[in-house]
Amino acid sequence: MSTHTPPIQTRIWREEPEADNPFAVRSAHCRGYDVFGEMLGKARWTEMLCLLFRDDLPSPEALHLLETLAVALANPGPRDPSVYSAMCGGACGSPAAASLMAALAAGAGRHGGAREVFDAMTAWRACGRNLASWSDYPATDSGHPMDIWPAREHLPGFDPHGVSAPTTVVQLLTALAGIGTPLCLGWLAENRLELEKLAGLPLNQAGVAAAAFVDLGFSPKEGEMLYLLLRLPGAAAHALEQEANGFRNFPFYAVDLTDDPDNKEAK
Repeated sequence: MSTHTPPIQTRIWREEPEADNPFAVRSAHCRGYDVFGEMLGKARWTEMLCLLFRDDLPSPEALHLLETLAVALANPGPRDPSVYSAMCGGACGSPAAASLMAALAAGAGRHGGAREVFDAMTAWRACGRNLASWSDYPATDSGHPMDIWPAREHLPGFDPHGVSAPTTVVQLLTALAGIGTPLCLGWLAENRLELEKLAGLPLNQAGVAAAAFVDLGFSPKEGEMLYLLLRLPGAAAHALEQEANGFRNFPFYAVDLTDDPDNKEAK
């Protein structure tokens, strides 16, 4: 009987086993690059990230664009439902995985979450850099009868509860639009006010991220996955901080309930 163990290979990854242990990896290649023999100490994290999703490395400008976006997305902040959910997990002493799963679940939806990025990238594919097409694009969508997501209720990439585009969103758009020659981002920066007028809503961070992912050549499904991934560091850090602080030191203001049962009983 042959003792040779064949390599495990996908389009993305190829692993060669050790001669004395078929369950241990001797070498690992990503898109043909020797990860441990050639890339360590030379490749940036964003280069590895791109190789996992792409056959070839992008241009230096594209890598800079992705790295800049990753910095902006790294910590959505305690106001964001994904981070807030992770903080709740930390405050209760939940396992690390549970806090991150809570962040993924809360940050996956159609209101500023990863699914909104998917929807916005789909809209970019349909409308491109054409104001008339954006004007005709349906703001709502009942979705497929078997869709697990709630119906889309607003134009994706815009905040249904916003008053004006937050300063941080405008700063992010300006920074990304100034890197290289981004098509969608540059057009979005020039036409933001017109688009906001068409939508009747201000631009949100998911809308900027969607335009960036389109410029980087990612598909809507890839953009959705990357948005989930790139926002996890902040959720992890805040969960650990809140675990140490405890539930009695939650950094949120108190909310007075007009129909609080305790108040009614006191009266």
